[in-house]
Amino acid sequence: MNRAPRPIAVALMGAALLMTAGCTFVNLTPEAQETRVVPADRVADCERLGSTTASMAERIGFIKRPPERIEQELEHAARNAAADMGGDTVVPRGEISDGRRTYDVYRCLQ
Repeated sequence: MNRAPRPIAVALMGAALLMTAGCTFVNLTPEAQETRVVPADRVADCERLGSTTASMAERIGFIKRPPERIEQELEHAARNAAADMGGDTVVPRGEISDGRRTYDVYRCLQ
């Protein structure tokens, strides 16, 4: 016997998926709290330490995640990586593509 889903169950499942789509999955580590994201013209007097590539899922199930949420999470991942490298500043390199972006890592603040 095949029953149709109850409207309340469908509504609850939909609400749960929407709330998950709005969640931030990458939290800043305590060490990365002070790490900043700046444009390339602000790092002329900084020491370049290397680069890092961050990636995030663009979809959760069949729900496409908001671009601004993806960008925020990529920045959080890059800031975390920069702090692990001893950096305090990241510069995005290029646009986000397929949920990925590369960042250059610098030490600017002494």
